[in-house]
Amino acid sequence: MNLPAPGIIWNSLPTPALLIDGEDKVDEVNPAAELFLNLSAKSLRGQTIGERLAISAPLEEIFSRVRKNRASLFVNDVEVTTGEKAPVQCNLQAAPVGEEPDRVLLLIEPRELADRLGRASLVKSAARSAIGMAEMLAHEIKNPLAGIAGAAQLLSMNLSGEDLELTDLIVDETRRIVKLLEQVEQFGNVRAPEKKPVNIHDVLDRARKSAGVGFGAHMTITEEYDPSLPPTLGDADQLTQVFLNLLKNAAEASEGAGKIKIRTFYEHSLRLRRADGSGQPLPLQVEIIDDGPGIPPEIANEIFEPFVSGRENGTGLGLALVSKIISDHDGWVSLDSVPGRTRFRISLPVAPKEA
Repeated sequence: MNLPAPGIIWNSLPTPALLIDGEDKVDEVNPAAELFLNLSAKSLRGQTIGERLAISAPLEEIFSRVRKNRASLFVNDVEVTTGEKAPVQCNLQAAPVGEEPDRVLLLIEPRELADRLGRASLVKSAARSAIGMAEMLAHEIKNPLAGIAGAAQLLSMNLSGEDLELTDLIVDETRRIVKLLEQVEQFGNVRAPEKKPVNIHDVLDRARKSAGVGFGAHMTITEEYDPSLPPTLGDADQLTQVFLNLLKNAAEASEGAGKIKIRTFYEHSLRLRRADGSGQPLPLQVEIIDDGPGIPPEIANEIFEPFVSGRENGTGLGLALVSKIISDHDGWVSLDSVPGRTRFRISLPVAPKEA
């Protein structure tokens, strides 16, 4: 049996990994760690962990015990950050390296990714129930609302002054509620995607142009595209709707003339694990980044669920629709938000060659 070279295994590890030398300095960093820490291997080599990272664990003691006992050590629920992004809850594993007495392998396992993927199926099931109930209520409520609005309009024909203002208020508010109910119905009626090979940059350009002449006219929108990305398998119209919703969310979050960055890149290590144990790689990454105030921490974990909104007059359906469409495309959507920088990432599969 031909075994892969150690370098291939190291570069293919999906878990962020660092090799630490006898002086507790970084000796080597794998690509997954570079991506997770947003730091290059070159900038980390030769430096102690504490110089570039903030980790809420006694690393010197951990490394010392691993070297002394020649055994692995696990540390759960540790916060890891580079200082440029919000701390991420992680589990750490430190282990001795072969017969080398001083070198230690440090694995950083972000809990955020596993927790969100584990909740994905539960959220999807809950969303179906919420959508079904909302659709039923929308249908039942719209009929009496139409009667209320009609009756108020008839009354207004014989009124004046303050009484007329009250009937106008009734009509305006019923129309606002009907509009909201129509959004609920539209949310529940999204058809199954008609999947074809799609150039993701064509979809993004379409959404960006639409945003630039409409709700995002006051924003500065920039692109950082990887032109080598292969096509994904998806519904171009529905994916356009996803990116329009994310761009609109970013534009509305800004208190004035802000900035939005659209970034695409390839990440080979991300895989979506299904309930049946099978996995699918999601290498195509699209990020929408804005410089707004960020998502309130108390709702960040539920922001993709129906009727959860960070805005006072928000319906809580825009991001839920994004989550629903991406889920139907066998993809994944995530959020990383701190004041001044909010990043939504869409991860999608590559279209099969036969497609």
